[in-house]
Amino acid sequence: MNRILEKKTLAKNIVEFVVEAPRVAAKAQPGHFVIAMADEHGERIPLTVADFDRQRGTITLVLMVVGSSSMKIARLEAGQDLYAFLGPLGHASELDIEGTIVMVAGGVGTAPVYPIARAFHERGNRVIAIQGSRTKDLLFWMDKLRAVSHEHIVCTDDGTFGRKALVTEPLREILQRDGRKIGRVYAIGPTIMMKVCADVTREFNTPTTVSLNTIMVDGTGMCGGCRVKVGDETLFTCVDGPEFDGLKVDWPLLMSRQKVYHEQEKCSLDRYLKEAGVR
Repeated sequence: MNRILEKKTLAKNIVEFVVEAPRVAAKAQPGHFVIAMADEHGERIPLTVADFDRQRGTITLVLMVVGSSSMKIARLEAGQDLYAFLGPLGHASELDIEGTIVMVAGGVGTAPVYPIARAFHERGNRVIAIQGSRTKDLLFWMDKLRAVSHEHIVCTDDGTFGRKALVTEPLREILQRDGRKIGRVYAIGPTIMMKVCADVTREFNTPTTVSLNTIMVDGTGMCGGCRVKVGDETLFTCVDGPEFDGLKVDWPLLMSRQKVYHEQEKCSLDRYLKEAGVR
């Protein structure tokens, strides 16, 4: 039931999988995530649901290779099975919001942004999508995101495609232009990108939601590795999130905690590459 039906390379180190998972597909909602394992010795990897097809019984995932465990999954091919596939987990996105929705997608954050943008679009909200990447070669799903947006803005840091700008530049312009019409800003991508987006929206007192999926480890609330301070509360991303109020997240603490396992991750990747004969 965890068979990979389709595999596609979207960009360098970014892979799309369509997985046969009818039970998960039947319950999945925008904002949910799943836990996947490549083999019985693999690490539990939390991945946001990028799309779901209830009729076909499939879940679409987008994976960026950053370490040994994600590399193990990325090296699987269509026709092979994932050792484990658990979900849907976490709280679904809040969709009962009026007004214009601004979706800010940074890099691989395009994948979790897409189903949320589609849900708001289907609900009748005006959707403005800002899609950013370091360079043209890392952009993907532009057509999909454009199809569920009333306005679609693409930025690259180096200017190789679309507008040469950080995503915060058009975000600020939209807030200045449409301020009172904006019901919510969703920012999903690298931690620093979400932080600076929240810095901008705070100036306009605009409700802001961020997804902190990347800090999760175990994914079920048992390890405590995904602790995040939101306002005066200490919460767990996997069971209380993965979406939180971006204006209340303690960003400096979050970014410092993301470095805790850096050395172990590097050692694990080096060992895996050596054993796999890649290096």
